[in-house]
Amino acid sequence: MRGLTRRALIAGAGSGATVAVLPAAPAAARAKPDAGETKHQSARACVSYRAGYHFTVPDQWKNDPQRPVWIDGEYHYYYLYNADYLTGGEVGTAWRLATSTDLVSFADRGIAVPKDTTVNGDVWSGSAVVDTGNTAGFGAGAVIAVVTMSPGGGTDHQEQFLYYSTDGGRTFTHHGTDPVLPNPGVADFRDPKVIRDEDRDRWVMALAERNKIGFYHSADLRSWSYAGGFVKDGIGVLECPDLFRLTADDGTGKWVLGASADGTGSGLPPTYAYWTGSFDGSAFTADAADPQWLDHGWDWYGAVTFEKRDAAGAVDPGARYALGWLNNWAYAQTTPTIDADGFNGTDSVVREVTLEKDTSGGYYLASQPVAALDSYVSRTLDLGDLPVDGIRTLDHRGVSYELTTEITWSRLTGAGVQVRRSPDGGRHIDAGVYGDYAFLNRRGTGNPDTSGNRQESRTPFDPSAGRVRLRILVDRTSVEMFVDDGRYVHSSEVFPYLVDDRLALFTIDGPAVFGNTVIREFAV
Repeated sequence: MRGLTRRALIAGAGSGATVAVLPAAPAAARAKPDAGETKHQSARACVSYRAGYHFTVPDQWKNDPQRPVWIDGEYHYYYLYNADYLTGGEVGTAWRLATSTDLVSFADRGIAVPKDTTVNGDVWSGSAVVDTGNTAGFGAGAVIAVVTMSPGGGTDHQEQFLYYSTDGGRTFTHHGTDPVLPNPGVADFRDPKVIRDEDRDRWVMALAERNKIGFYHSADLRSWSYAGGFVKDGIGVLECPDLFRLTADDGTGKWVLGASADGTGSGLPPTYAYWTGSFDGSAFTADAADPQWLDHGWDWYGAVTFEKRDAAGAVDPGARYALGWLNNWAYAQTTPTIDADGFNGTDSVVREVTLEKDTSGGYYLASQPVAALDSYVSRTLDLGDLPVDGIRTLDHRGVSYELTTEITWSRLTGAGVQVRRSPDGGRHIDAGVYGDYAFLNRRGTGNPDTSGNRQESRTPFDPSAGRVRLRILVDRTSVEMFVDDGRYVHSSEVFPYLVDDRLALFTIDGPAVFGNTVIREFAV
């Protein structure tokens, strides 16, 4: 069909096209209760929005991921967890633990750092390290967690406290009630990220201090001294800082400083900002004043990166892993998983991150889904090369899968994929390119944003290339789109009806070939 416009493409005609959350379900989607069963019980039994291959909290609530740590041949993934979320009881978070050898399948290990075991209250974000040299005095190989707490139960007096584990990171004990890094008199003073500076035989902490990331030194993890800071205005309050070194394919080593930030007020993403540059142990010097962003969607917050290790535990200096919380504080309580499944908390897939050189001589981070996903493929549909001129619907139906395709053209305005499309074609999520940008648009389906301002994310695209490779991960409440080499990634929450399981390809103002189109489903 020629003459398809972008306005027609994204304007859903069906029920729920512009709503923020799921409206009343279509009749075909409504569960009929069995005899003696209430409608609510039937819905809970028959309808699930739990992700098929993304990490989800077993119950209740999760938010910030904590940097996974390699211990005894597996990754220990801690995250903030509130066991009292649905009952409205005690507020606040603990650290819950899940372990994994491949970062796709995780085993729940329960609470590792409990909340409210001291007068300082609940446990916020921080980081854990393996103290192989026994610098803190709890034994060689002890796992030390430095975390933010707010004595007094408020949020305006944040200090850093120490917990330690002598059982391989499964359970932690508090090291008294005094902070290892007291608050110097500022409101925002949180999320300590600790790394080992082997060159200088000391520990380094990066700490979020509103518009600054502060750097601190310690010999023993118990006492810290201020060393310097990196200031950035214009992207909101900095949180969950990150600091690491990567080596590019050309052999160049770069330090990377990252932080979660909400740049929407400046027309920037609300995700993970980062700078490449140099670090002398006390000060970070950025290659450019403005940050780059590791994700450009609406929902990839509190993200962490961590070491990529092989089966023997050796660190890969040229790659790291990353994962983020698939949510946004602007609407964090809005999700159908609360009623359907009794939880609120989903993560992105784990990604492998590499340092790449661009055509201008600068460096950027590129992301791709972790390779271990390949081991969980349960079904593959190789559709080959598909010519498209307008809309082409495909036979595949599903709510949890991956689609890859390379689109080529000689002349057109836009092209892409409609995922989670309704049977009548009126509801859908659009992912693709249009003019000089790539985009992910969720306006045509249920989603958590009521403001109308967080519907489409965009990244630069060069249309003269005449081609684009898209890798799109679709799950029950999320879409993640990787464009070309993964410099640009878009991750957003979506809440389509579960009956919206169709798929279509589209072009605008011209034909294209969707080459090597493959759909993969996963069993995790």
